[in-house]
Amino acid sequence: MSSRREFLGASATLAAGALSMQVGRAAPQSDGRKIRLGVVGGGFGSDFQWHEHPNCTVAGVTDLRAERRQILRDRYHCDYVFNSLEEMLQRAVKLDAVAIFSGAPDHYRHVEMCMKRGLHVISAVPAVMTLEDAAKLKALKESTGLRYMMAETSYYRSPTIYARNLFREGGFGDVFYTELEYYHDGGERKALALDKKSRLFEPDGSPSWRVGLPPMNYPTHSLGFLVGVTRERIVRVSCLGWGPDEPGRGQNPYKNPFSCQASLMETNKGHMSRCNIFWLAAAIEERAQWFGEKGTLYMYNMDVHPNTWKANDLKMTRLAIPDYWKSDMLPEPMRHGSGHGGSHPFLTAEFINALVENREPAIDVYEALAMTVPGIVGHQSSLKNGEQLKVPQFERG
Repeated sequence: MSSRREFLGASATLAAGALSMQVGRAAPQSDGRKIRLGVVGGGFGSDFQWHEHPNCTVAGVTDLRAERRQILRDRYHCDYVFNSLEEMLQRAVKLDAVAIFSGAPDHYRHVEMCMKRGLHVISAVPAVMTLEDAAKLKALKESTGLRYMMAETSYYRSPTIYARNLFREGGFGDVFYTELEYYHDGGERKALALDKKSRLFEPDGSPSWRVGLPPMNYPTHSLGFLVGVTRERIVRVSCLGWGPDEPGRGQNPYKNPFSCQASLMETNKGHMSRCNIFWLAAAIEERAQWFGEKGTLYMYNMDVHPNTWKANDLKMTRLAIPDYWKSDMLPEPMRHGSGHGGSHPFLTAEFINALVENREPAIDVYEALAMTVPGIVGHQSSLKNGEQLKVPQFERG
């Protein structure tokens, strides 16, 4: 299911005239080959549909925690269970690819372990946490020739699919400004910190990698709405941060003082983008707004307002954006709802289809780094009181 095979839905004609309807294949044409996949991480890693894809079989699962290993075993009906990624790679299990859903600071290290053994990889977000690892990931992919994909959920939310096709058909005209938002309920952070029973803490009560994480080091749920629609690149960023005045502020492994960060970014086409990532806010949102010469698309805001198109004649229309996961863009067993706006089956199918079709996945290493690196630089800017900084580019080269 590559991006060129996504269909738009008839309601987009209000924005761009007679737009084409792009209908995808449910699964690639193949000789029945099965991709033998290893799955790492029994938290988020258990939320995907590898066992439902007709060209995939889960051949090994692993997590450091026994209870999560059992979750993976039951979810994917796989009896090849390992105590660690290292053990899974060292044992005689035959794999073609690995799905990495470990903690964010471990992503690059785990991807490197797998690709150096000749295995294709899909990883959770973010792809990397430092500019040094960004350069190494690009070099690793290019030196091995293997496939890498980042599992960015915003890319396959239904409003994003709609916006992407609308952009390709010229419905927006020039998209000169975007607003990108990822807000994660700070109330949860405060309340759960009291009893230490949440993903913020390990079973022994010690802080997990999430505690103190700079918001801009987790930027892809926001930047996926821009890079994943127009494929623009962020070239400059200015960012400010805020954190509550409380004891211990900045005392974390990242030496990060900020709970919320807001940035203004410039794209390689001279366009503007406001990108917000908040950990401490009375909101839970992953959404965007795309402003174009011909009109503006407002993505739904929970129960506040629906998906809306506002044309340049100031007429506003509520959109009935389809649930794309119900369509034949996916194999029949995978046509069901999932977390993150129905995106999980699409991420599952795209990675497996790309391997079967011997092509790069939609969110390849270059798109992944374009969604990740601006946030890393944004955090650096916030530590310099909003100084505008250049964003290094990691393109095919």
